[in-house]
Amino acid sequence: MRLLTRTEEIILLAIWRLGHDAYGITIRDEVNKTTGEEWGLGAVYPFLSRLHKAGYVRTLTSCSTPERGGRHKIMYRLTDSGKEALAKIQQVNARAWDGIPGFIFKKSS
Repeated sequence: MRLLTRTEEIILLAIWRLGHDAYGITIRDEVNKTTGEEWGLGAVYPFLSRLHKAGYVRTLTSCSTPERGGRHKIMYRLTDSGKEALAKIQQVNARAWDGIPGFIFKKSS
């Protein structure tokens, strides 16, 4: 299993956090909230595609709704492999920060 990139980690965590409400727009909104940065919707989909191809997420098609003009949503769910990848990167992050004293990063004036 390869290590997740930081962006893949953030997106997988967003999917996990959103549960059954994880689709493109809600994932993008959660990533915006987590990072404090504005992501375009198109920026999220290449990562979702890569995570799907790697087997870390699976997709489901929602029922179409009149509010969406009869269109359906592609919903995303974490797989067991996705959860394992998150557990592994969490361990790597903990080891990387091990021994680093707690401090606050200050902005330079």
